[in-house]
Formats: sequence, C-alpha cells, structure tokens
Amino acid sequence: MPKRTASLSRLIPHPSSLIPLLFLLLTACEGTAVQVIPTNRPTITPTFTETPTRTPGFNSTPTFVPTRTPASIAGGPTPTSIFGATSTPAGELPTPTRVRNPNAPRIEFFTADTLAAAPGSPVNLYWSTRGTSGAVIYRLDDSGQRNQLWNVAPDGSLTVATRRSDRGEVRFVLSVGDGELRVEEELIIPLSCPDPWFFLPAPPTCPNGPGQATSLIEEQFERGRMLYVENNDRVYALFNDGRTPAWIGFDNRYNPAVHPESELSFAPPPPLVQPLRILGFVWRGNDVVRNRLGLGLQPEFAYEGFIQTATSPDGADSLYISSADGTVLLLLPGGDGWQIITPP
Repeated sequence: MPKRTASLSRLIPHPSSLIPLLFLLLTACEGTAVQVIPTNRPTITPTFTETPTRTPGFNSTPTFVPTRTPASIAGGPTPTSIFGATSTPAGELPTPTRVRNPNAPRIEFFTADTLAAAPGSPVNLYWSTRGTSGAVIYRLDDSGQRNQLWNVAPDGSLTVATRRSDRGEVRFVLSVGDGELRVEEELIIPLSCPDPWFFLPAPPTCPNGPGQATSLIEEQFERGRMLYVENNDRVYALFNDGRTPAWIGFDNRYNPAVHPESELSFAPPPPLVQPLRILGFVWRGNDVVRNRLGLGLQPEFAYEGFIQTATSPDGADSLYISSADGTVLLLLPGGDGWQIITPP
C-alpha cells in the first residue's frame, strides 16, 4: 500500500506548474489581445475642501414673525374692538352747512358820515336792510348796555347828538328781525380829543376838560407829602411808605376864625416842622395821616398851578395836579397809588 501512494503523487503535476501553461493557451486563443502590463495602483492624495459656512436660516425652514404696524400721526390700521365698532366723537363729526334762508332779513350796510367825531358834535348814521319792514338802532353806554333806541325804516339816515362829556368812542347797534332770524351789526365811532393836557408828555387818554388853573399849597413830610387844591377845596395826603391806601383825600374844614394855626404845646425837633393852618388841621386831627407821614421836612409852599382829570374805561377818574417842583402828580382812582410825572 505505501508504494502505490507514492507512485500516484509523481503522476499528478503540482498546481504551480500549470499556471504558465494556462497563460499560453489563453494567449494562443486570442492572438489579437493587447497585453496588459499591470502597474502599481496610484496613491490617493486626500484633498481638503473648505466646508462652506452655514448661513443662518439657509437650510432651515423660515418661521414667519408678524410685524406690528407702528401707529402714525397720519393714521393707520385701527384694531377692532371686541365690544364692536367704536363711536366717532362728536367733535369729529362734520358740521352741516346751514342753508341760508333767502327770505331772512339781512343788513346791507351800517355806517356814519365821519371816521371820528368831536365830543358834542352830531353824528349822521346811514343804513340799508333787506327782508324786513323795520329796524331798531340802539346806542350803547360805556358799559355796553343799550340805553337809547330809535325805531327806524329799513333804509334811511339818523342824526344823533353826542355829549361834550363823551370820551373815547360812541357805539351803536342796528338790529333787524326777530328770534332766530334776528341780525345785528355794531358801529363804533372814535371821538377826537377836544382839550389838550396842561403838561407834557401827555397821557394816552383824553382829559375830561381843559386844565383848570388853581391855587395850591404843598408840603414835604418824612414819609410823603400833603397838598391843598383851592379849586375843589380838598386836602390830599400822599404816602410813600408802601402801604394802602396810597393816598387819602379830605374836604377842607379848616376855619381860621375858629381853629388855631398849630398846636402850641408841641415843638418838633429841628429841623423838622409842624404843619400849619389847612394842612396842619388835617394832620393834627387824623392819627393815620400823622403817623404815616411823620413830621414836615420844611414849611408849606403856596403857588399857582393846574389840575385836570381823565376818566378810565371803568368810569373812575384820575387826578393830575401841578407840583411845586415843576413835576405833575398823578393820583390814581380809589387811592390805589400815585405817581410823579416828570416833564421832558
């Protein structure tokens, strides 16, 4: 048995010896085939490509964020109220245009024959109306009240006399129609100033009359002055202590046949003096005047001068008095104050 096994192994060729033979057979079968010479596999050199930066939101699904519309002055979307439509304020509602009644009375014109009148001179009024059978003209007083009236024709003229004491302006009202159809128009006529002031600079108001010449007595005191005006027979105490009233007026009640000129038992320290006669009688008999003025700085001084008055729109009179030093003293109504007007 061992010998047979050995002889079979010599008859079967080794597999490695068959490879050349198979190669030759394949070559003979395909004589036209190109011989392929195996080469080494190329070495792959890795190339690093820059990865693009991710753009925010490029690959993601965009999320819609609602934008709130800002309110603007000119308007914009108005949110709908959950309680329903809002009401429009009454002030924003359009004002309806009132249709004019063609038959309603109307005033064509209401005028005068002068742009300014002198106090005391007559004024001629002219007017024309339509849609009415008559008219009424009222005259207004200084407070605007209707104190005179004239029933007149729809068209015409009227002469009205002014007073010498009128100042500033005269005012009239023309009225036609009744109730809701009443139509009125006011006419204002300025009044010129007939009298000059006795001093300069002249006040902006018009005096009630010309300056009145009068005798005056004036005396300076520690805290003010006193004056006597013969024209109206009054004594004025003017205080400069800053208290109210700023001045007080008194009727002159001094009688030289009855009242002494001074208080003999009183001797003021020099150089101060005691006021005498008319001024002294008020000074001695009124504690307020005596305490607020103090003693006289010098004896009284008598001179000739002027006084003049002017009425304010509220009906109160201001008094202007010549002073001994050449200035003018203005006494405001009601004792509210007094001023010194210095001439230029």
